[in-house]
Amino acid sequence: MKQFTQQLSKFDPITGVVEGAPPAIERRLSDLKGVFADELAYEAALAEEDSLVYSTYCVAPEQGDGAMLYCIGKFMPGRIGAEYYMTKGHIHARPETAEFYFGLRGQGVMLLEDEASGDSQLLPLLPNGAIYVPRHTAHRTMNTGEVPLTYLSVVLADAGHDYEVIAARGNFRKVVVDLDGQPTMLDRAGFLESLSR
Repeated sequence: MKQFTQQLSKFDPITGVVEGAPPAIERRLSDLKGVFADELAYEAALAEEDSLVYSTYCVAPEQGDGAMLYCIGKFMPGRIGAEYYMTKGHIHARPETAEFYFGLRGQGVMLLEDEASGDSQLLPLLPNGAIYVPRHTAHRTMNTGEVPLTYLSVVLADAGHDYEVIAARGNFRKVVVDLDGQPTMLDRAGFLESLSR
């Protein structure tokens, strides 16, 4: 007779917490050095407070080929200059792995960047909405609202995170900023040039 692994876990879509589980990731502002394009605004914000930016709780009932996990992310509202609070952003350590994100609460966006071409797309992450992250695609989440953003992601358990690929090329090619109250995707090089004027 098959022995089933734990099949039921409970999460709170408002608080972004999985019952009985510690957070897998907690990122503070100090953990995000080099992520924000506006380094002066980042240093000023960090000198004021090392705020919690986001936390993630993950449940992986089993490991091995084909096993899946889910994560609940909770993302605080905030800005560094014109840039929204954001994740470090990553591509999967197994880049042939796709992922689903489901918005639970709040307002956010996800920046997708194709690994080969660099083509980028900005998609809304809203309650009752789903974003499919294709294979070989780097992705970064941002809270564009005034309340915590919570979301659910589902992916293969061995997908992993590769942050070094993005860091080695100097970050994502695009930035997302608040422009007249709307999240707007801009070329990183052009945005950096505008900051130096």
